[in-house]
Amino acid sequence: MYKVFVNDVPIILSTEKDLGEKYVSIPLKEVKLKRIIKKINKGKLLYVNLYHQKKEKLLKHLFKKLPVVTAGGGFVLNQKDEVLFIFRNGRWDLPKGKVEKRESIETGAIREVEEETGVKNLEISKFLQTTYHVFQRKGRYRLKVTYWYEMRTDYDGELIPEESEGIEKVKWKSMEKAQKALKKSYANIKLLFPEEILPAHSKDGISQM
Repeated sequence: MYKVFVNDVPIILSTEKDLGEKYVSIPLKEVKLKRIIKKINKGKLLYVNLYHQKKEKLLKHLFKKLPVVTAGGGFVLNQKDEVLFIFRNGRWDLPKGKVEKRESIETGAIREVEEETGVKNLEISKFLQTTYHVFQRKGRYRLKVTYWYEMRTDYDGELIPEESEGIEKVKWKSMEKAQKALKKSYANIKLLFPEEILPAHSKDGISQM
């Protein structure tokens, strides 16, 4: 089962034809995905299940529906176990960006974190998970597939927001402060955090299924 976010509304990809009364269930191969996205953006749809009997075919069919942008991002921890956040478009986010041609996803993730925040000496400690969200560019819907890595650093220098990318602030936040920041973040970002620190009202909506 996968979640593909349109803003903060998850489209569910599953092998189950019926997820309950509140879900509109449509065969993944047959769905007019752009039409579904428009309805979600207008607030006309909140619960969507796109199903296929074979789990291994879910992403394959999804990737045929929209152009895919591959990105890498960092859940970055310093020596105090504080998390590195960026503030952009009125929300707290984690640093991430598009992977360039002939660049590994790991290399792209580290490069993007450095460029967006000014943080150096980054080392990947483990892969976390992949998130999926729909965005619009030049009038076309695209699917961003972001590979997230836990990163560690001993960097304690200046934090430099990449203003050309619309980043206004870069901050290290303790888990307590992260909990507050997540109230003003994105649903797919919340998936990366321990459930016990998530804002109470959001747990049901974004927990892994």
